[in-house]
Amino acid sequence: MPARPLIIDTDPGVDDAVALVLALRSPEVDVRAVVAAFGNVGPERTLDNAGRILALAGREDVPLGAGAEQPLVHRRALRAGHVHGDDGLGGRAAHLPEPVAPHPGSGIALMARVLEETREPVTIASIGPLTDTALLLAAHPGLAERIERIVVMGGAIGGGNITGAAEFNVHADPEAAHRVLTQDRVPVALVPLETTLGCAAGPEWIAALTGAGPVCAELAAMIAPYYGYYRDRYGRDAVALHDAIALLECVAPGSLAATPIPLGVDTGFGPARGATVPYRAPDATTPPVDVLSAPDVPAVLDAVLARLAGQASPCSIA
Repeated sequence: MPARPLIIDTDPGVDDAVALVLALRSPEVDVRAVVAAFGNVGPERTLDNAGRILALAGREDVPLGAGAEQPLVHRRALRAGHVHGDDGLGGRAAHLPEPVAPHPGSGIALMARVLEETREPVTIASIGPLTDTALLLAAHPGLAERIERIVVMGGAIGGGNITGAAEFNVHADPEAAHRVLTQDRVPVALVPLETTLGCAAGPEWIAALTGAGPVCAELAAMIAPYYGYYRDRYGRDAVALHDAIALLECVAPGSLAATPIPLGVDTGFGPARGATVPYRAPDATTPPVDVLSAPDVPAVLDAVLARLAGQASPCSIA
């Protein structure tokens, strides 16, 4: 079976770096483009980070594009340097190889070109703010039929992590997230905060990652301060690998279990701005989103580690 074409829309970010390496080392997918937008750190930093991760993984062949510099409607200054480090990669960016040069033009143009040139349906992994994905659907509606599905890391059915109600990626651009989750042209799967927090990796997993070769050791070094943040905030000796969990579902569909739920996003300016809101009948007029959960957390963590280490068999979660 040929590798599934994949576009990754990201904002590196420590967990984004882990997700990128996972995708680049998974035999089931062919990463056709990486687009880096604002998010965990500023857009100039995320673009540089994405280029350095591609170089670290030895994948200078993958086209890199510059994504959105700001949200669709309202400017947003909030970043997550206190979580990911000022450079977005746990202070390790300067230790990585020189970045892959981005392609000229916009990241959205790069995404559109991939869709135009690819005969097989394309999966889009949207693991940062959903600005680029929303703009792609709006600017190129005729290409929607070439997208197999959009897998989003974001949202929270319960409490958030950036406010009491909202998860970071969705809160970064609520208008864009609402457009993606409520459109009816492309199926959407959502890996929410509850799922990724439930798949936190502990000391033994980090130790195994450290010993899995030089690329994985570098990822472990990036994770170290990120791990400390999670230990201090949540009181657990474990770290969430948010975006890597979503990427696992992209490369091995069915790794996570789906529950269809119609969803929207609160785009008001009250305390619930950015909250992911389930719609209930008779108000549910939009197609449901597949909200993904992890019934077997050890299997998910083993699968992520095996892929990062380059030891996974195609189409296997074990």
